[in-house]
Amino acid sequence: MEKNWYVVHTYSGYENKVKANLEKRVETMGMQDKIFRVIVPEEQETDFKNGKKRTVMRKTFPGYVLVELVMTDDSWYVVRNTPGVTGFIGSSGGGAKPTPLLDEEVDFILRQMGMKEKKVEADYVIGESVEVIEGPFENFQGKVEELDESKGKVKVSIDMFGRETKMELDFGQVKKV
Repeated sequence: MEKNWYVVHTYSGYENKVKANLEKRVETMGMQDKIFRVIVPEEQETDFKNGKKRTVMRKTFPGYVLVELVMTDDSWYVVRNTPGVTGFIGSSGGGAKPTPLLDEEVDFILRQMGMKEKKVEADYVIGESVEVIEGPFENFQGKVEELDESKGKVKVSIDMFGRETKMELDFGQVKKV
């Protein structure tokens, strides 16, 4: 099953509390493999108070929290029953699962916040054989040496002309053999 972003409606002013509650529930209920990131969309705003310029964080969508998850009965239940959550947006009710956000919508919101959506997840293990599927070394095979999930990079050792060569590639440039 694939993970998607969903919009959760909260009581107004409870967005950060819902984020904290949900992150704690994910940990205590062992849902780290189904519920990933919880984000309160905010943007920086400059205002003046008592004649002084200051920068504050303003909620972009008051009363809403974004949750990245794999939609299952369990993950739906955990989020839905988190204190402060009133429901998912895009659900027709009656226990129906909600509609996820489109990738473009999520990218726009995360870019506004100065965050960038990481497109591909590391599904590789060190020592595993992979094939390069894109770039100048297309069709070469090698072994995974290192993973850097924060940058979306994998270091692969490839045998080229009888010599081992290490190269850094994007997750999307390799596939499991």
